[in-house]
Amino acid sequence: MSPTSFRAMVVEETPDKVFVRRIQEKKIHDLPEGDVLIKVHYSSLNYKDALSAAGNKGVTRRYPHTPGIDASGTVVESRDPAFEQGDEVLVTGYDLGMNTPGGFGQFIRVPSEWVVPLPSNLSLKTSMIYGTAGFTAGLSLNKLIEAGVAPDDGDVLVTGASGGVGSMAVALLSHCGYSVVAVSGKPQAAEMLTALGARQVLGREAVTDTTGKPLLIQRWAACVDTVGGNVLSYVLRSTHRHGVVTCCGNVASADLNITVYPFILRGISLMGIDSATTEMPLRSKIWNNFAGPWQLTNLNRFSSTIALENLDEHIARILAGGQMGRRVVQMT
Repeated sequence: MSPTSFRAMVVEETPDKVFVRRIQEKKIHDLPEGDVLIKVHYSSLNYKDALSAAGNKGVTRRYPHTPGIDASGTVVESRDPAFEQGDEVLVTGYDLGMNTPGGFGQFIRVPSEWVVPLPSNLSLKTSMIYGTAGFTAGLSLNKLIEAGVAPDDGDVLVTGASGGVGSMAVALLSHCGYSVVAVSGKPQAAEMLTALGARQVLGREAVTDTTGKPLLIQRWAACVDTVGGNVLSYVLRSTHRHGVVTCCGNVASADLNITVYPFILRGISLMGIDSATTEMPLRSKIWNNFAGPWQLTNLNRFSSTIALENLDEHIARILAGGQMGRRVVQMT
């Protein structure tokens, strides 16, 4: 028999437009319609979760709301024969945690099209160390490989490297034999990034250019950019001829001030990464790679586990730019 209630973080908007976060008791029957009811064992904290938890209407339109764009757990009920009670599964992206109650609740109900069977050799907890951050980094790595970027082509730059996506990208690229140069605005992150496999760690000033030149000295075979704005502009102007740059974030800025010269004179390819709506065949491929050839053995170097009750302080920390690596939220 399924439980009737569960605990969840709920973000509410007060009459004076202040957003408050509390752990509340919720009812199973209040969850939206969906094919699969999942008991959440683990979630993870992403920057998008923090924005939703802070009342960002560009992420979440309606409140009260339970954030959490990642969840892993076991199937409790399913109307889809592809999933049976007790199956271990994970859900990342789509609308989970944005406008659908997310993984910061002990239960979720979602369409079966969102649900990924947990690959063998991957635990529920490990899948959430990867989470959306790892999945996004994995999509970026897949783009570089498909574009023909090889480990002996030269340095691959990773910007925002101390964050979730960036730290995952450093670890995955290094694991696959690439020479990784990491960029972080946090000097204290250098030790962690070196341990993850970065050949060199640069400060933010190293990827800042104010000359306005349309092209800069060629330095990078490829780049995984997680921050956007002027950093992405610098990267595009300083990547090798026919190099590849993936773009998956805009924490610095959503604006891109650049000429067309990197594209038409050097043949640079700028590839966007949309992890939320990735189609299931590619989604499954990336997750199976995490359980196989891309499986990382150093995940504990840049991740820690927190309880639901302690989530609020970590949300405040990530919004202030103080988080490094990954936070897994234990929900059971």
